[in-house]
Amino acid sequence: MRRPAPPVRLALGLSYRGTAYDGWQSQPGGRTVQDRVEAALASFIDRPVRVTCAGRTDAGVHAVNQVVHLDAEELREPVSWVRGTNRFLPDDIAVQWMRPVEDAFDARRSARGRRYVYRLLESPVRPGLESGLVGWTFRSLDVEAMRAASRVLIGTHDFSALRSSECQAKTPVRTLRAIGVDRRGPWWRFEFDADAFLHHMVRNIMGCLLLIGSGARDPAWLEAVLRSGDRSRAAPTFAPDGLYFAGPYYDPAMALPERTSASDWLD
Repeated sequence: MRRPAPPVRLALGLSYRGTAYDGWQSQPGGRTVQDRVEAALASFIDRPVRVTCAGRTDAGVHAVNQVVHLDAEELREPVSWVRGTNRFLPDDIAVQWMRPVEDAFDARRSARGRRYVYRLLESPVRPGLESGLVGWTFRSLDVEAMRAASRVLIGTHDFSALRSSECQAKTPVRTLRAIGVDRRGPWWRFEFDADAFLHHMVRNIMGCLLLIGSGARDPAWLEAVLRSGDRSRAAPTFAPDGLYFAGPYYDPAMALPERTSASDWLD
């Protein structure tokens, strides 16, 4: 009798448009990205599958390189995993790559950091074609004021004032390594790099930066908010539409892709 092959751990990179979904994490209603991905994998290899992701995204948030891992006994070529799984996925979710990894690899715990990008349209008129894919402001923004404010967030801090009241993280302390604020015409690009993020952390920072950029608050206000630890003193949570999980990054020796074709679209 032929014995089954020992399980092999696989890492997959996913891109998705989050508009139609209740976030990443599986829920009873089944309207999440995780539910769709696991159902597609199960159809491809004809057995139940569970995956672990690098970073859970909220409802309406997109991803260009979400990384997940799973254990598989099936021996397939990487291209077969990609194309075979994509056959069963809706058009707004797609596997971009697959790599075999060591058994100790964990998509979440092995990550050295994570990046998010927020795309914002500054225009007197709301977006039409880009609706659901960008944030929007009709107010003129001051780039230098936002850059000055963002600098106070760099480093290791207690981000209690900038996380959701529903956040379940054991600690509010995070290390924010970089924030980039750039503009091309009416388009703004905000990039955030940290060891990990709290629930709604990026969207709450965005709300604060836009108040500062529009002149409603001084850059020094954000430092006072951060030090207060009081969520009620910060800006309201900004819209999810323009937020993209750019993906995690790992030890370079793992040789896992940090970009997909959608990454170029965000730049």
